[in-house]
Amino acid sequence: MKKNYNTQTTQSLTSEETELCREVGLFGGISLLCGIMIGSGVFYIGGIVLQRSGMSMGLALLVWIIGGLVTLMSGICYAELGAMMPKAGGSYVYLREAYGERTAFMSGFSSFILGSSGSNAALAVAFSSAVGSLFPNSEFATNLFLQKGFAIFMIVVLTAINIFGIKLGSMVQTIFLIFKMLPIFGILICGLLMGKETPNLSPIPAGDVSLAQICAMIAFGVVATMWAYEGWTNLNSIAEEIKHPKKNLPLALMISIIGVTAVYLLFNYAAFRVVPAETITQMVEGGNYYLGTAAASILFGDAGGIIVGIAMVLAIFNALNGCIMVFPRNYYAMARDGAFFKGMAKLHPTYKTPVNALVASAIVSIALVCARDLSQLTSLVAFCGIVFNGLTFYAVVRLRKKYPDMERPYKVWAYPAMIVVICLIMVGLMVNTFMEDPITSLIGLAVPAIGLGLHEFVIKKNQISVAVQEEI
Repeated sequence: MKKNYNTQTTQSLTSEETELCREVGLFGGISLLCGIMIGSGVFYIGGIVLQRSGMSMGLALLVWIIGGLVTLMSGICYAELGAMMPKAGGSYVYLREAYGERTAFMSGFSSFILGSSGSNAALAVAFSSAVGSLFPNSEFATNLFLQKGFAIFMIVVLTAINIFGIKLGSMVQTIFLIFKMLPIFGILICGLLMGKETPNLSPIPAGDVSLAQICAMIAFGVVATMWAYEGWTNLNSIAEEIKHPKKNLPLALMISIIGVTAVYLLFNYAAFRVVPAETITQMVEGGNYYLGTAAASILFGDAGGIIVGIAMVLAIFNALNGCIMVFPRNYYAMARDGAFFKGMAKLHPTYKTPVNALVASAIVSIALVCARDLSQLTSLVAFCGIVFNGLTFYAVVRLRKKYPDMERPYKVWAYPAMIVVICLIMVGLMVNTFMEDPITSLIGLAVPAIGLGLHEFVIKKNQISVAVQEEI
């Protein structure tokens, strides 16, 4: 009997049959991930990484490479899981199969209340602030009420666009990815070709620094790059809408992560080629990390600030659209399993999009825009995601034991050592976030606990009631 159950479960998980529309190709998947991953952080996170690398440009560039490799290792875990189980819902599906419905529900509920909705809210608020920076003398630039109103408006508009089909949402994502990459590539290429500085690429920071201190700098710097590379997990959420997912999903993941790593590495090197080392030191010591902005100003004069401002607006818009597109697929997958509110499983009769999940996600995101500021939102999102990301990586180990015969078009390299390394990194990030902001971290732990209570006393009772009615 157990063998039949496992066979049926395996066939269900590996099947590419779906009620959704498979309209996202390889390039669409790449544009979705790159659009989410390359945000406004490209202009300032390099300064933070440099500071954490002891102001050594060579060590900072090495840290970007290591951060990219760690992200690629993580992406390979998702590539194995996504190609093996090409289902909507991403990490929810993997957690459900590895640990059971309770853990998966807590993850999905936390994402709905804090993680994913908080990302939408934070990006919408950041987008409004970036638009305001383009008009520094206007009332909009200083009026928080107007900025929050505009943030809400953007959430509504992009939700509406994504209700009208994954194809339209993907097309918007691709168009704005191209638009935002034009100024970024402009700064990058001009910096490499026109820069007159000769960066010191020695990986040894100045002064009497031990090997242990250098290793600590690398670890601390890599944590900063993790925020720059954030967003690569989101493609798996729309696995049921990707054409040939067993091939295209892993390929899109790896191409995107490698491509984004190259962009961050070359962009920061270009900034080092343009901005004098003394100026960089003064900026970072003064708390100004916007090396990309400084490079643009040197290259293009007064127009440089405008170019960076436009690039930041486009980058945040691109990331916001991508997040609004993918997150509701997780709630849809949960509801389809009977593990979330039933209405979330409804598809639009014409466009085959999870319309109720999209609307519900927008409502929670709008509530968070009204209730929290940008700093609070980003802290909530960070801690909430780290715990369940770590569990998702370890799910590779659990599922290899649970379904040893399941087809795996892609497999994690250097298994299981790679999984251990990634999980240790997640633990380090969690401890660091808790020490930096304990109150917000405790909120991040309280929400999954509330989700567990909701599952036991509402969702579970609902499932039992439905099962009894079906038997009758």
